[in-house]
Amino acid sequence: MQIIERTTAFWLNGKSAVAIGKFDGVHLGHRKLIDRITEQKKAGLTATVFTFDTSAAAFFGGDEKELTTPAEKRSIFAELGVDVLIEFPLNKETAATEPEEFIRKYLAAQMQTAYICAGTDLSFGRNGAGGYGLLAEYAGVYGYRTELIEKVTVGGAAVSSTRVRAAVRAGDMEAAAQMLGTPYSVSGTVVHGRQLGRTIGMPTANIVPDGAKLLPPHGVYYSRAVTGGRAYRSISNVGCKPTVDAQSAVGVETYLYDFDDDLYGRDMKVELLAFRRPEMKFDGVAQLRARMEADIAAGKEYRGTVFGE
Repeated sequence: MQIIERTTAFWLNGKSAVAIGKFDGVHLGHRKLIDRITEQKKAGLTATVFTFDTSAAAFFGGDEKELTTPAEKRSIFAELGVDVLIEFPLNKETAATEPEEFIRKYLAAQMQTAYICAGTDLSFGRNGAGGYGLLAEYAGVYGYRTELIEKVTVGGAAVSSTRVRAAVRAGDMEAAAQMLGTPYSVSGTVVHGRQLGRTIGMPTANIVPDGAKLLPPHGVYYSRAVTGGRAYRSISNVGCKPTVDAQSAVGVETYLYDFDDDLYGRDMKVELLAFRRPEMKFDGVAQLRARMEADIAAGKEYRGTVFGE
């Protein structure tokens, strides 16, 4: 997948099929858009995702955490068959682009758009004034086709990043997974922890999430760890390890079942499947070990409602 970043001066070779959006979470609605542009590859078009290098909420002064980090989005787009990812710089100048100029300059001239699909809530250009209606209005002028993609519904309501975010904040990982089409995950490089788990016969792998990543409530989760091209059933703690060090940074600590190897320095994705219990502070290591053993035993029996767990 070609990645175009940190520039507005880009030109695509050949006609493209384009999907525009924030793609936070890359949920089922986003995946429907991506399915439509990748289908256009059969007609010789380049499947292109146009998004921004900074969320609009962050740019305009918000502090909203992200469901997916830029690195996670890149990985997902590549897996879904996207040919070109444009991470468009969002700044004062580009945010002031008139919607019509955006269509003429970027979609028509620089991206050679032949097909574009969009949802009902698309907004672009100055003050977010552009939408699907404007794209359709200029389709004949600039020679591209448009397709309006209706919302995907789950549980009788439209799937949205807002709904996914609410589920994650509530620790309802099953609901989040149903809307995402895949379990909610946290990725990172395995780093050295305090190695307490190893001393009590329960070695764990620690990752420190990106600071912009939205995490669910602190606690223990049934999980699945993916590393080295393989998936392992596991159980994870999201939080600060209060029994060991109340001042420690927030991290994700994972015990992999049926695994005995060195993970330090390796990339790992932890899929959080279901909430087991809140994070707790124990009186000592013996209590912690006993509770960990109970959590691990329960995790081995866990059979979720999604994704074959």
